[in-house]
Amino acid sequence: MIFFNIVFSVVILQRVVELLIARKNEQWMRRQGAYEVGAEHYPIMLLLHIGFFVTFYLEVSILNRMLPSMWTILFIIFLVAQFIRIWCLVTLGKFWNTKIIILPGTNIVRSGPYRWIRHPNYAVVATEFLILPLLFGATFTAILFSILNLWMLSVRIPIEEQALKVATNYQESFETK
Repeated sequence: MIFFNIVFSVVILQRVVELLIARKNEQWMRRQGAYEVGAEHYPIMLLLHIGFFVTFYLEVSILNRMLPSMWTILFIIFLVAQFIRIWCLVTLGKFWNTKIIILPGTNIVRSGPYRWIRHPNYAVVATEFLILPLLFGATFTAILFSILNLWMLSVRIPIEEQALKVATNYQESFETK
């Protein structure tokens, strides 16, 4: 349980820091003329993420879940996902956010992990929603929130891509590469 509490606490701290970074980035982008799209679904996405952590914590704590035999492999996958998460954040710099904030006329980022995949941060979140609970035997949380996250991404990604196509070089960037 000590390992779980450490990992859980570090991930929660990471999310709080990310929210602070996102708020700072949003303020900077808005001063540059940016606007938000998809604000309607953002509170639902926040509830999804909060629900994930609450359910995950309760499943492991109340049901006294144990580390599976392949926990080291799962932990390595989790650590790689964390590396990619940080890589995404650093690559996007002031453009990284938890909201969909669009700065018209900017060129989209096509470096770092974005050179290979359009939405690497979403892939990281999907990986975490599956791997983190499985690492601690929380199968219910892994299945339920992986499904809910896929639903959320099916809403969020089209809204984000459409806004980027309208206001940036998003479409041209992917047509020529």
